[in-house]
Amino acid sequence: MKEKIKKLAKKRKAIILAHNYQPPEIQEISDLCGDSLELSIKASQTDAEVILFCGVTFMAETASILSPDKTVLLPRKDAGCPMADMIEAKDLGALIEKHPGVPVVTYVNSTAAVKALTTICCTSSNVVEVVESLDSEEIIMVPDKNLAMYAASKVDKKINVWNGYCPIHDKLTAADVIKVKLKYKDALFMAHPECKPEVLDIADVVLSTSGMINFAKKSEKKTFIVGTEIGLLYPLKKANPDKDFYPASSDMECEDMKKISYEDIYISLEHMKGEIKVTENIRRPALKAVKKMIDLSLKKK
Repeated sequence: MKEKIKKLAKKRKAIILAHNYQPPEIQEISDLCGDSLELSIKASQTDAEVILFCGVTFMAETASILSPDKTVLLPRKDAGCPMADMIEAKDLGALIEKHPGVPVVTYVNSTAAVKALTTICCTSSNVVEVVESLDSEEIIMVPDKNLAMYAASKVDKKINVWNGYCPIHDKLTAADVIKVKLKYKDALFMAHPECKPEVLDIADVVLSTSGMINFAKKSEKKTFIVGTEIGLLYPLKKANPDKDFYPASSDMECEDMKKISYEDIYISLEHMKGEIKVTENIRRPALKAVKKMIDLSLKKK
């Protein structure tokens, strides 16, 4: 099946993307692995005609926003993101009316329709930089309350927080982490900013998924406790075969990220099934918000 998929992908002029949380076999068959936004940016720069995204709906939407001339496929349309679904465009619209003139920072883990009402997007790695870039003492931030509270702890601004969260990260407690820390006393604890403040307070470092991979590579430490979805353990170990990685909790598994199979990929490519296309009236303003963030990162470089 792996060979058949590769052959079909070549025929379709397709690039296969896999998020860091996808199962190992899906990551192995992909052309690129990583964070959702970096994958979409890299795919937009290729001459591929088709982007097959092994991830969830908002990721495929982001790829469509950045590559309107390419066909974007999501092999399982039921692979969604509970956090992204916790806010709709109408909810953000009401929030904007309540706080007129206040800029909106939206986490990329959101729907295209919500991005379209946004001033600027952010990722888990650049959220502080994005918030600081805005010439306003007050910010609206959606949909992740934990990411917003993390940003608020780093900047001197008022952040209006929306009550959304990632169910996987939000269920991790400080007690869970302490239990693992007692078992691996020399381990360094890396936490994702989607975790609760109580968890971030005891973290040695707070990083995005790609940030964790890069940090572990450079670190002199040999043992790490990983506070994010357990799918990241595979790329962490692959990039650092001489180091050990343990989950902060074995319960941190996202069902949506584990839905896509080889068969789903093959059927999607064979029948061009599962297309995700963001309409132009939403794509254009959403692109503006995403592009502002990308331009900010480029300016920093």
